[in-house]
Amino acid sequence: MPFGEQPAYLRVAGDLRQKIVDGVLAPHTRLPSQARIREEYGVSDTVALEARKVLMAEGLVEGRSGSGTYVREQPVPRRIARGGFHTRPCTPFRQEQSDERVRGTWESHSEQEAAGAAVAARLRIPVGARVMRTRYVFRAEGEPSMLSTSWEPLEITGRTPVMLPEEGPLAGRGVVERMAAIDVVVDNVVEEVGARPGLAEEALALGGVPGHAVLVVSRTYFAGGRPVETADVVALAARHRVAYHLPVK
Repeated sequence: MPFGEQPAYLRVAGDLRQKIVDGVLAPHTRLPSQARIREEYGVSDTVALEARKVLMAEGLVEGRSGSGTYVREQPVPRRIARGGFHTRPCTPFRQEQSDERVRGTWESHSEQEAAGAAVAARLRIPVGARVMRTRYVFRAEGEPSMLSTSWEPLEITGRTPVMLPEEGPLAGRGVVERMAAIDVVVDNVVEEVGARPGLAEEALALGGVPGHAVLVVSRTYFAGGRPVETADVVALAARHRVAYHLPVK
């Protein structure tokens, strides 16, 4: 194949994709049949099938049992706003979504566990050390928006009033305020943003499709160079954009 020349199935998929983007193939419109694609583009059944698979993998179309393949309605992306972290009272929802215009709620569940290798490395503690794991489901306007799993080393919070993030006198407050209550001063935070295929349970919780891409914000809070909390925030990539607002000093 000459340099720069696309395989036939990608050429067909690209043309159909452009028709979807331009609105020629509107949401809920049935995609041309395999036979129609074969005739219109002068390709084989195999090429037509592979082109359809590409569009399905990209989340642009969906199959409906006994009916055919249809163009999916693309949601308007929501912003997950990230910014400076403040010492003022901050709920878990506001901690993950700093856009003050967005109102939301959350559900959570905490339990102790032994730190696995990945969590231990992030918290700089021995593998097997006890941590408090808290899982969250965040809702914006009543709809599932984000998932989060956080881990805190119990050597810091164990046997203190803030051991359980969502119980006790500071229940529902952010990490900064909770840590300050036990004389741990959070002075730095590091975030990394990546993407990966979504797990089946994540898709179920967020109303997406297993395997479609999710955004992952991996965040760690530090106090004097010591990690005191680390978390992964997960959102459907097709529905969200991560926006950072960082002050210039």
